[in-house]
Amino acid sequence: MTFSHNSRSRKSIRLLEWAFVIIAGFSMAVVVLLIAWIFVPILYYGAKVVTPSFLFESPEKGMTAGGILPAIFGTLSLVTLMILAALPVGISTAVYLVEYVQDSPIARVIRAGVNNLAGIPSIVFGLFGLGFFILFIGRNLDQVLQTGMLFGKPALLWAAMTLAVLVLPVVIVSTEEALRAVPWSYREAAYALGATRWQTTSRVVLLQARPGILTGAILAVSRGAGETAPILFTGAAYFLPKLPVVYVNVPLLPFQLPILNPFDQFMELAYHIYIMATQSINVQETRPIQYGTTFVLLVMTFLFNLTAIVMRSFYRRQLKASLQ
Repeated sequence: MTFSHNSRSRKSIRLLEWAFVIIAGFSMAVVVLLIAWIFVPILYYGAKVVTPSFLFESPEKGMTAGGILPAIFGTLSLVTLMILAALPVGISTAVYLVEYVQDSPIARVIRAGVNNLAGIPSIVFGLFGLGFFILFIGRNLDQVLQTGMLFGKPALLWAAMTLAVLVLPVVIVSTEEALRAVPWSYREAAYALGATRWQTTSRVVLLQARPGILTGAILAVSRGAGETAPILFTGAAYFLPKLPVVYVNVPLLPFQLPILNPFDQFMELAYHIYIMATQSINVQETRPIQYGTTFVLLVMTFLFNLTAIVMRSFYRRQLKASLQ
């Protein structure tokens, strides 16, 4: 009886395993088909549109001719400023939570706030950026410095700050997990050698957690690069056939040096796609440009992620070599 019962148990376990494998395989196939259904038309039609003139020329005739260079430049500038603003704040917050306050009441309150922040719709961040960065900070700076409307208007800087707030929970959570993954014995060894808490954190823990921190940067870029709602009110423009730069004279240079102007409006790829898909009076005429712009945005996001992945792999190999 016992043998028969064990045999039936093994058969039921095998059936469950096969059922799980079939369900998991079917789910994977559905996901792959959905991805192919979305990306194959974009890659097919978009690659036909993308030419050197499409990438490196300014738009003309209300975006029905010319290229998308200002949108590419604006997207690169926006993502770069977003990462420069979000990573230091997010990493510092995660270090404070893990290395200093740990599981104290203030840490639980901060974590609850971060989790709630992650669930807020992106359009709310756009309204927050308009009210806080532009109307509150920008207008007050204009009044104090008597600069007219230099700061209190939609601009690249305020859009980047808004996106930085949007991706902040991603950076904090991923950095926390990376810091917790560092064995506590490393900290104890550093303390035993006479290192202070800050020396241990900066020279031991953060170096060990670099691959995980770069994972947070990858997720932040993926989240922020394709967002449209937060920049609707904070600086994006549909047709702006010039780059957000100012030209300055530099000694010994025979030409004027272009410098990014963070207080100017800008074009952005995701916003450009949204406007052309929803506001165009002739969708059929602009559809090739939509495909081309979407293709460029996907490639740029992939390159951003690939760069971070390569850096993460490099630091992982460096870390393994140092431990051997």
